[in-house]
Amino acid sequence: MADHSKPVPNTRLRAVRELEFQMSRSEFAKKVNDTGRAMGENVACGPRLVADWEDGNVACPRAVYQRILTQMTRGRSMADLGFRLPTPAPPVRPAARPYRPQEDSVERRAFLSDGVGVLLALPLGTDKQTPGKIGASEVRAVKAAVTTLYAKDHDHGSAPLRQAASEALHTAYQWLQSGTYTSRTESKLRSATGALSIAAGWLSYDSGRAGDAHSLYGEALAAARIADDPELEAHAFGCLSLLAKASGRPREAISAAQGAQAVARHLGSPRLLSLFNMREAGGWALMGDASATDNAIVRAHTLYAKGPSDDDPPWLDFYAPGELAGLECLARADLGQHERAASGAEQAVLLHGDAFARNRALYTADVAIQHAVRDRPEPEAAAEAAGRVLAFLPEVRSDRLLQSLHNVAGALQRHGRVPAVADWIEEYRTTTATGGGRA
Repeated sequence: MADHSKPVPNTRLRAVRELEFQMSRSEFAKKVNDTGRAMGENVACGPRLVADWEDGNVACPRAVYQRILTQMTRGRSMADLGFRLPTPAPPVRPAARPYRPQEDSVERRAFLSDGVGVLLALPLGTDKQTPGKIGASEVRAVKAAVTTLYAKDHDHGSAPLRQAASEALHTAYQWLQSGTYTSRTESKLRSATGALSIAAGWLSYDSGRAGDAHSLYGEALAAARIADDPELEAHAFGCLSLLAKASGRPREAISAAQGAQAVARHLGSPRLLSLFNMREAGGWALMGDASATDNAIVRAHTLYAKGPSDDDPPWLDFYAPGELAGLECLARADLGQHERAASGAEQAVLLHGDAFARNRALYTADVAIQHAVRDRPEPEAAAEAAGRVLAFLPEVRSDRLLQSLHNVAGALQRHGRVPAVADWIEEYRTTTATGGGRA
């Protein structure tokens, strides 16, 4: 007879989390909370609860989590997700197909070819010219669009998302300009629209459209000040710092990062402050000031070590330990510290695990570049890392990634007589010539 006293691990739920969502337990818990909020449910899921689900310590989650998990997994029942139902009741509908990685690959390809406009559809009602009464449901729709954009961007890059983001932002602005709402709803809608503007700005930045990104970040900053939303204001300043550094304006990057810190200091999120100190470090590194860079990096690590906070904004999910290591490696590279930059980039890729495909691709490209340009070049190691970058195409489509690959090819040209390098250069030319990496 089976021993029912021992918990039975829920391998199916774990497969869904790791293979389909490609998330850690902490990230999955945040996804549960975010989905719950979008549904009007106030829950506090944490990585410990996710572990209890997967380890079998909880045979079946509470009803509220059942509703949220079904929403997250496109209609799957608790049985489909591997949970043990409390009673052997007959199924009320045919079970959904069990999750298979190859099916998920098909879904990703469909996403890349068809876009995500349907996922960001914001209801305008029957008359698009007169939105009518705007309330909490419309605000939630805008926030949900932001969440979807970031989630898809982490996996696929910006190229498939730009049009969908533009349409969603147009709808949100139409609601602001033509809708009827209370002053309380106006403030919330303006903040949500500002967050959507930042998401659209990020997609523009990742697509090599710096001018569009600057305009969108400026709109978000204005929305934050009108709505008296310090979190949004700090976020906008942080994005402007990133954009300034990428555009070769280090003093502006430093000033914007310091502005973000001044606003974020009162928000109760040490990790948010850590990110903005790392943004400042990037500006100092671009100026060549090693001492100021080190000071900012130390502050960033000290703040990060204080751990997560309930006041961390949802969009900060990307700032995982891998991203902390990655941003430091970029600063080290700008200072010409190629040995430290290479090891930092390898650490960033390792710490990211299976999450954040586009960022893993970018940091893997940094590994290749640093191996190629260091004082004692290692062309075989550079070619090996560069080969890993090509494997991300075409599912990750980002102009920044294509530019990084171009930079890798340039750095490896002088090692062209090394067989591994020559093979990679041929593969790179073939891939880009056939459109495998086009955005």
